[in-house]
Amino acid sequence: MSQQSEKAKKTVYFSILGSFGLAVIKWLAGFFGNSFALIADAIESTSDIFSSILVLLGIKYSERPADKTHPYGHGRIEPLITFIVVIFLVISATVIAHQSLINIRTPHELPKPWTLIVLGIIIIWKEISYQVVMRKAKTLNSSSLRADAWHHRSDAITSVAAFIGISIALLLGEGYQSADDWAALFAAAFILYNCYRIFRPALGEIMDENLYEDMVEDIKSKSKNVSGVLDTEKCFVRKIGMSYIVDIHAIVDSELSVKEGHDIAHNLKDYLMQQMPQISNVFVHIEPFNPEVAAGL
Repeated sequence: MSQQSEKAKKTVYFSILGSFGLAVIKWLAGFFGNSFALIADAIESTSDIFSSILVLLGIKYSERPADKTHPYGHGRIEPLITFIVVIFLVISATVIAHQSLINIRTPHELPKPWTLIVLGIIIIWKEISYQVVMRKAKTLNSSSLRADAWHHRSDAITSVAAFIGISIALLLGEGYQSADDWAALFAAAFILYNCYRIFRPALGEIMDENLYEDMVEDIKSKSKNVSGVLDTEKCFVRKIGMSYIVDIHAIVDSELSVKEGHDIAHNLKDYLMQQMPQISNVFVHIEPFNPEVAAGL
């Protein structure tokens, strides 16, 4: 788990540094280039910095071992941090939408042509950042890193919207200055859409939603490789942070002693955790073999 956390933290540092650099560039380019779409983009990047810091703190907190008051560990901080990240995104989208509507009704200068070059570079970098962070999120199975990755993707999309808006304003000239502001408004709507995409999986995680059917089948299949396990019955999987906890009912010979059943349970736990490193703990309940149930009577 420590290696996973270290990799996750390095990924978040990458996000923070990238977002900080781009936020500075966007604020300056938006101000001097007369583009609110770029300023809206800068607001998004600034919120990315704070949300990434929260993700980092959440990952560090989730590293704490299980204790008397948290017997399952501290991994549930991850989806909670994801919820806070979503709140940051909603606030950013609201601020952008509000200011866009004001600017649409207020005459202003056309954006500077060079802002398109800045946006082109930003779009490429943000998409690369999304791919890097999302790859790590999938590898480490981290919901908060997924949220962080979607910050980069939404940032890339808002930059694309700004690029289109500025292009329209420059091509069509006077009377079309508001195309830049409409682009920012579209970006705000897209950010809100992404909020749901980030929020929904984290909600399922914290509510122990049954999302792991394939994993359950794999666990049941592997369990039969353990000596003494005749079959399995119930099997439940819950995600805690970047790992999983498994509850499984193993069917054994009803004539076995308590000690023999106990040993089989420990062997099963050790085997599953060895074969599937993403599992942090296994709780095994021993069930006696019932011929009538096995025959389907």
